[in-house]
Amino acid sequence: MKKALIAMSGGVDSSLAAKLMKDAGYDCVGCTMKLYDNDDIGLDNGHTCCSLDDVEDARRVAGDLGMEHYVFNFKDGFHECVIKRFVDAYEAGRTPNPCIDCNRFMKFEKLFQRAEALGCECIVTGHYVRIEFEDGEYKLKKALDDTKDQSYVLYSLTQQQLAHVQFPLGALKKSEVRKLAQDSQFVNAEKPDSQDICFVPDGDYGAFLERETGKVYETGNFVDTEGNVLGTHRGIVRYTIGQRKGLGVSADKRLYVTALNLEENTVTLGENQDLFGTSFVAGDFNWISGKTPTQEFPCNVKIRYRQVEQPAKVYPLSDGRVKVVFEKPQRAITAGQAAVLYEGDTVLGGGTIEVVL
Repeated sequence: MKKALIAMSGGVDSSLAAKLMKDAGYDCVGCTMKLYDNDDIGLDNGHTCCSLDDVEDARRVAGDLGMEHYVFNFKDGFHECVIKRFVDAYEAGRTPNPCIDCNRFMKFEKLFQRAEALGCECIVTGHYVRIEFEDGEYKLKKALDDTKDQSYVLYSLTQQQLAHVQFPLGALKKSEVRKLAQDSQFVNAEKPDSQDICFVPDGDYGAFLERETGKVYETGNFVDTEGNVLGTHRGIVRYTIGQRKGLGVSADKRLYVTALNLEENTVTLGENQDLFGTSFVAGDFNWISGKTPTQEFPCNVKIRYRQVEQPAKVYPLSDGRVKVVFEKPQRAITAGQAAVLYEGDTVLGGGTIEVVL
């Protein structure tokens, strides 16, 4: 009997993934990653994805399914590979996506190490995405439910990892998942999905960064696209490209953050039309096939999680980075965010936007 390590967050998706693997005849072991303590990130004992309630929900479902359950302490790794990268990105004027780093370094690196130690042939998660083996290689494909597809945050997977990962929910709708969980009488069948970044559940990135670093970020000037001072910002790390709310600047038209200048400590405000661009360069690139293209090619590209991918042409560069040129201008292309390439429903690869052209 094959043995599988199930990553169980305490939510309904990973719980049903565990049951589906059990039903498929696998010897399943459940695990929950302990990524931080609430005190570590300045929170009271409220509900977060690492709360005691979540661990207990995962443990209870594992028990109901007759599975062993472990809690792995990954706090040090999470701080180094996710929180520190999050802080570094904001301090460099970029807007990071820590969920991508968590999948890359925690779920599909550290969990693989634990799976090997436990004698498990594969890792299983509750992500909505599919894997298919075609033409001698593993393909990462979008979920059948477009409203839940999570392929954007999994572009860093390699052929070796895809050979030892399973995503049982990729062909299901969320409504079907909840119904199956209800039928199984899971304690978390009606549990709501988490929405925010787990270690900043209140959404106040600036306050989190100040707690984490012990710094008070210097105020500076809001300026318009011609350099005229419009007001005072509260620290450049508190702003991202495309932001409109929370600026505190009075104007006779809607203003948006269009640029961040670290050297001058200024935040440029402009109109919505100023946010549109057509090209960028992305680095730290991963090709799912393991093969780097040598010629330019057309495909569809997504530059944020909820965006519909858009037609573009991709130019592989000699240094391993890629240049992307969209057919039509796109709003708020943002350094630090992921750019993910698609051919139909297949993920070709992805990387981090470094330079907006």
